[in-house]
Amino acid sequence: MNIIIIGTGNMARGIGTRLVANGHSVTLVSRTPQPTAETVTALKAAAKKGASVQVMGWGSPLAGDVVFLSVPYSAMAGIAQQYKAQLAGKVVVDLTNPLNSTYDALATPPDSSGAEEFAKLVPGARVIKAFNTVFASTLVTGVVGGQVVDVFLAGDDADAKKTLSGLIEDIKLRPIDTGPLHRARQLEHLALLGITLQFTQGTQFASAWKFLA
Repeated sequence: MNIIIIGTGNMARGIGTRLVANGHSVTLVSRTPQPTAETVTALKAAAKKGASVQVMGWGSPLAGDVVFLSVPYSAMAGIAQQYKAQLAGKVVVDLTNPLNSTYDALATPPDSSGAEEFAKLVPGARVIKAFNTVFASTLVTGVVGGQVVDVFLAGDDADAKKTLSGLIEDIKLRPIDTGPLHRARQLEHLALLGITLQFTQGTQFASAWKFLA
């Protein structure tokens, strides 16, 4: 599968590493060259099964099957403005967390989520909230405390969720479907709690949420 990742930061490197290590080609969309070079080097080193790594500049056409949004939440409106037409019909995975400027609360309305607000801007896209509760370093390893990393996802399009769940399984992680897109509200709060606990528990962004039964 050909995957587009908009962004080149830690999460792009984490999810990109997981993808190329399992044979999925990745194209990064970047605004800045230097961080991209470091990420590309890491992804190429991890690539297996013929997976390729490419880079496109901002505004380039999006030809991938699935688009991951690995950017700060503040950049989402700009992505919608630039790519609204091209995202129509695509599976669009929102990795972001809409944290406020002091990182101690969410910046979204109490009756909405970052994913829902973005979906309003790109009504033709098949938006799924996923990977926002997972840290970049745990994506690279895929395992925390001997347990496979869980990826919680929420969305309104059943076929899109099926596609993403299959991809998550293919990259050796465990998909957990939490329901419709409005469940992104709980996922974003869960991510905020997880970020907060890194500082109080000293876990260095190497912990993970696990659903056990």
